[in-house]
Amino acid sequence: MKNYDFLIVGAGIFGISAALELRKTGFSVCVLNPTEGPDPLAAGTDISKVIRMEYGSDEEYLDMTRESMQIWREWNELFEEIFYHEGHYILLSAQALDTEEDTYEKISYQHVSKRGIPLERIGYEEFKSRFPAYNPKAFVEGSFNKEGGYVESGRIVQRLNQYAVEIGIESLTEGAKSIWIENNQAKGVVTTKGTKISAAHTIVCAGNFTPFLVPDLKPYMKITGHPVFHLKASNPELYEAERFPVFAADIANTGWYGFPLHPIEKVVKVAKHGLGLELDPAKDERKVYESDIQELREFLSFAFPKLANDPIVYTRRCCYTDTLDGHFWIDQHPEIRGLSIGSGGSGHGMKMGPVVGQIIAAVAQGNDHKWAARYRWRELNEATAQMEEARYLLKRNLGKQ
Repeated sequence: MKNYDFLIVGAGIFGISAALELRKTGFSVCVLNPTEGPDPLAAGTDISKVIRMEYGSDEEYLDMTRESMQIWREWNELFEEIFYHEGHYILLSAQALDTEEDTYEKISYQHVSKRGIPLERIGYEEFKSRFPAYNPKAFVEGSFNKEGGYVESGRIVQRLNQYAVEIGIESLTEGAKSIWIENNQAKGVVTTKGTKISAAHTIVCAGNFTPFLVPDLKPYMKITGHPVFHLKASNPELYEAERFPVFAADIANTGWYGFPLHPIEKVVKVAKHGLGLELDPAKDERKVYESDIQELREFLSFAFPKLANDPIVYTRRCCYTDTLDGHFWIDQHPEIRGLSIGSGGSGHGMKMGPVVGQIIAAVAQGNDHKWAARYRWRELNEATAQMEEARYLLKRNLGKQ
């Protein structure tokens, strides 16, 4: 039986970026994934994910995303192909950015600006002249950031997996049934086919299935499903990136965000970043309901009326691996030797995926990382607050209902 230095369960953005980091250091690395391409059930398997540094008061996430942006650019150059589309991100606000209230949009604007990143404030006249698909009365102001945009998530994960094989990482197409543990030491993985794969250290980056493979995490994680829509625009020219940038639509109060016309799929993607529906990722249907569609139509009628009645050509329910506090979970297991976890994307992991991979690789080796402390194994409970400030949570809006 071949024994690897590191065996990584899951080849999504966390797993594959960690694998690349470990391989750079010269380790033998094997990546185990249930499908050849990106797993269709994975949160990152989609045509696009937002890349934004606007994180309200959370400056660590701001800086992690900004550092990841540089790696996204480097991967564009390495592969001589555009996966990360930059230059168009707008944070739409129902209040002015100089409001006395400390809104998510205001604080985001302040923290990004103080790093010397030029932001453009967009008002009523600019909405009318530059963004013709908008209802110019829908939002009071917007903050436009050219250092932001989106990544073609499914495509880049697939390309990174191809690159991993090119640099000597072994890729096996099998699902993980359980972690192989003897005498409180992880020895590798038992696959769904009954095969044992041996490694000195096992890293679980299995997304939604992480708490099932590491049951000690079940009290701290839950899986929530969120509606995603692809629309076939009747006037596609209105939704090119220059006229329809990646947007967050007063997102902490509405949950809605979306993308310009996709360069390959030729659809406009709109989705909701909110409470979601708690579900079992293996058993429950990942369907979008009529009530979700009604909410989408109401939002579009208000914000982008020219899109409101256009046909929906695809839907999915994107499943987040939510930690109770909304932060990543990256650490060695406190009791089982040779076992690490890199998970807890909580609906915002893709944008920081390259840096998260670096943290996972460092922690699995027993090394420190400048951003590792917050994501270590920790005690959470029902009273733990979800901390990601762009996330629409009903309890934040009770006074507005």
